[in-house]
Amino acid sequence: MRSYEHWFGEEGRNGFIHRSWMRAQGFTDEVFDGRPVIGICNTWSELTPCNAHLRRVAESVKRGVWQAGGFPLEFPVMSLGETMLRPTAMLFRNLLSMDVEESLRGNPIDGAILLTGCDKTTPGSIMGAASVDLPTLVVTGGPMLNGKFRGCDIGSGTAVWRFTQERNAGRMSEADYAAAESGMSRSNGHCMTMGTASTMACMAEALGLQLTGSAAIPAVDSRRYSIAQQAGRRIVEMVQEDLKPSDILTRDAFANAVRANAAIGGSTNAVIHLLAIAGRVGVELSLDDMDEWARGVPWLVDLQPSGKYLMEDFYYAGGLPAVLREILPLIKTDAITVTGRTMGENVANAERIDWSGQEGQPAIQVIRPVGNPLGSGAGTAVLKGNLAPDGAVIKQSAASERFLRHRGKALVFSSIEEYDKAVDDPELDVDEDTVLVLQNSGPRGYPGMPEVGNMTIPRKLAAIGVDDMVRISDARMSGTAYGTVVLHVTPEAAVGGPLALVRTGDWIELDVAARSLHLDVSEEELAKRRADWQPPAPPTDRGWARLYVDHVTQADKGCDLDFLVGRTGSAVARQSH
Repeated sequence: MRSYEHWFGEEGRNGFIHRSWMRAQGFTDEVFDGRPVIGICNTWSELTPCNAHLRRVAESVKRGVWQAGGFPLEFPVMSLGETMLRPTAMLFRNLLSMDVEESLRGNPIDGAILLTGCDKTTPGSIMGAASVDLPTLVVTGGPMLNGKFRGCDIGSGTAVWRFTQERNAGRMSEADYAAAESGMSRSNGHCMTMGTASTMACMAEALGLQLTGSAAIPAVDSRRYSIAQQAGRRIVEMVQEDLKPSDILTRDAFANAVRANAAIGGSTNAVIHLLAIAGRVGVELSLDDMDEWARGVPWLVDLQPSGKYLMEDFYYAGGLPAVLREILPLIKTDAITVTGRTMGENVANAERIDWSGQEGQPAIQVIRPVGNPLGSGAGTAVLKGNLAPDGAVIKQSAASERFLRHRGKALVFSSIEEYDKAVDDPELDVDEDTVLVLQNSGPRGYPGMPEVGNMTIPRKLAAIGVDDMVRISDARMSGTAYGTVVLHVTPEAAVGGPLALVRTGDWIELDVAARSLHLDVSEEELAKRRADWQPPAPPTDRGWARLYVDHVTQADKGCDLDFLVGRTGSAVARQSH
């Protein structure tokens, strides 16, 4: 155990220091006997509502660690609250990864449990742990209970976008809008739609980093705490087996995650996070790989924002293991997981569960059988063309079929503030066929690549029933959102990508089936515009944001910092005394 060899088992002054100060917490001699020290890396915070219950989850993990003969030590790391943190939690994902990495490497820790939940806390924690490569197991906090409004289930995030459009169009009263607000978030846990938090919980399980069946358990279900205790026992075994992230996060594991994301109708944000995690473990992974792996995967999970139901229903229907069992021929079944068994072994006996609807109505199928999918090839598609030479993405299951092949005139906005100022203008020159284009909202340009890509439908169009338009940007979109939204255009506008050269009135052609995004402007004209283009002023000249802007990679590389790509390992540093 590195904790024993370099800390608690040392003789002389240094051993005295390490053991004596730990005794201040009331620990007895037995904890210093060479047993595995398990670091419980906790993203708990009251400023991150999704993760506000993780202190209790940590207590369950500790019970399991003690049961298995380990020594659990909980510590905090930066918590990224998607709903509260400005300018965007994505700006700080890499900072969280550094916090996790340095905390794990620099302390007497033999294995790690990552307690996560809200969108960026899961990938950020995994990235940091992958760079250290100590035995690691993820425990997500689970989704909230279904939201309720006027006798109907409503989904977090998704309901916000839908109800806001209804209110803007005059079809929903302020009183009802307020009532929906109070009924949407009814318990601890992250968004209960298939947004980014739920998606990344499923990705952690599909990658093999989370115990089988744990991604979808509701946060307030007693089984959430039971499986956390199981995780505490299992991480001690993993340390004894020396089963590390580098053993689990293989190319096959990423193929499984990409295919799982397509089958569940998961968030486009998974693309960026999977690319970043792959970069940390040295696995070759590209947008083209992800597009190829997702093609033809049946879309099976009928969840908001693309479908009807919510994560609580998904759990009762069998959760991710049932989905993976349905698409088993597409899964790399030999991929090893934190259970010590293969993915194929983990899901071999998983069951997809339907339940009866009202009398005379067909059974409710939250998870469709593979022979009766919601659609095929409805996962995240990667688009390329002269407007996105290095790629862009679109969530096909959330898009309107009529817009999947579209040609329209661009209406360009240089910032989200400019768009927000114009969106309610009754004189705005826009119709349903217009292509809304947003610039300077990428990783460097904002900075941090915020979730502003699903621009609100202009009020004048919402009032006549328009509920979708083609929207294109270098930003991201909330996983809880929906619509024909092209995202992650790379290179971004702020570094001089072609998106920066689009002008209002230009024709843009979108063809998702052909994976094409084309700006119908001659190369000669684009060259003139490029010669006149001036980069925007840096958004800041100090602190983390300055470091981020100077070193962040583009979306097709995962938006990691260039100097964080790869692994440094768990080598113990020089003495501190």
